[in-house]
Amino acid sequence: MNRTKSRELAFKLIYEKEIQKVVEEDTLEIFFESNEIEEPEVKEYLKDILFGVSKNEEKINSLIEKNLKENWTIDRVSKINISLLKIAIYEMIYKKLPYKVAINEVVELAKQYSDEQASSFINGVLASIVKEEILNN
Repeated sequence: MNRTKSRELAFKLIYEKEIQKVVEEDTLEIFFESNEIEEPEVKEYLKDILFGVSKNEEKINSLIEKNLKENWTIDRVSKINISLLKIAIYEMIYKKLPYKVAINEVVELAKQYSDEQASSFINGVLASIVKEEILNN
């Protein structure tokens, strides 16, 4: 399974966490089974994304909140878009994935899973984060 497909599964997993608020170890195994995930490297990638986003959630949420338009709060953003933003931010900042790759991947997922304004919204928030957190450091 390629990384793009793995990232799509990561999105579904993070989205599930956003909805349920809790993902336990057995939930992860059920997710692997229901999506017929057998490759150890894909399982490891998904665990890394899930636990990495969870561990760094406060900082990630702060970055999202700080880079929203004036008078917007994170609660106003759809769970789908929040999930996509969290994956990209985690991969750019904590995994050092090139920001162009991370942004492109989640923008494509936004086009597939969210509304028509989502891709430009996500691109804008992530571009702002890149300017502040990556290019200035």
